[in-house]
Amino acid sequence: MSAASTHTAEDTGAVTEHVLLEMNNKTLDWVFRKSEAGEIPDGNMRGTLLAFPGTRMAKALAALVYLVGWQGKVVDRRRGFLLNKITPLQLRLVKAEVSHDESWVDGRECVLLDYSQTSLVAKLVRDEIRLVSPSLYLGVVWLWRRRIAWFTLRSPRDEPVFGAW
Repeated sequence: MSAASTHTAEDTGAVTEHVLLEMNNKTLDWVFRKSEAGEIPDGNMRGTLLAFPGTRMAKALAALVYLVGWQGKVVDRRRGFLLNKITPLQLRLVKAEVSHDESWVDGRECVLLDYSQTSLVAKLVRDEIRLVSPSLYLGVVWLWRRRIAWFTLRSPRDEPVFGAW
């Protein structure tokens, strides 16, 4: 078993994007399940894709996706929606409704990012997030009711320096 597959939130101290990128899928699932929904975030959230977590390529892929594809989400808690920041220009596109709901992971409360009524492109996508440390949310992406990816969102109050992975 590799060191990446044995991390837990307790072993690593503060949970950060760096720590989450080193965890495998099973450990990310455990972290998500033990975490609370937290309040709906608000503001310009920095995103990190957790693709192939726990592997050598995870950090490089996260940096590449941030540069050319997806940089996070801008959440308007009061109005109950968000827009994704995509492309190197950080265009604010692909709208979702934001609320609290039951998670498909374990039936417990999560913050739901629901694209089904707001986006033709992402109509079959459902994101769920939970607060894993102050200002940091861990998210799971569902497509056609299948879990396909992980990501993080960091509150603008506690934004890391670019390349902190």
